[in-house]
Amino acid sequence: MACKAVFNRNARRVELAEKYRAQRAELRKVLKSLKASHEEKEAALRSLQKLPRDSCAVRVRRRCAITGRGRGVFRRFGLCRNMVRELSMSGKIPGVTKSSW
Repeated sequence: MACKAVFNRNARRVELAEKYRAQRAELRKVLKSLKASHEEKEAALRSLQKLPRDSCAVRVRRRCAITGRGRGVFRRFGLCRNMVRELSMSGKIPGVTKSSW
């Protein structure tokens, strides 16, 4: 089980990413624009760099809903591979069966 500090840190990153999503999108749009002048692009880059580092959506980590494990997490279930295997073997995930051939 991951410690509470890891959960809290990731939760804060999720909140910041959602808060600054529109602002970051506008600044990136200016940076990618072909019509924007060099000065406008520099200003957009500076203001983008002044935003909190954790406001970037890339820094958010997908974690297991049960254990908090950060690796091997299935998007479809929101669980790590260990929990998917354990719960599917016990029949608690509907539609998932052990394959045999």
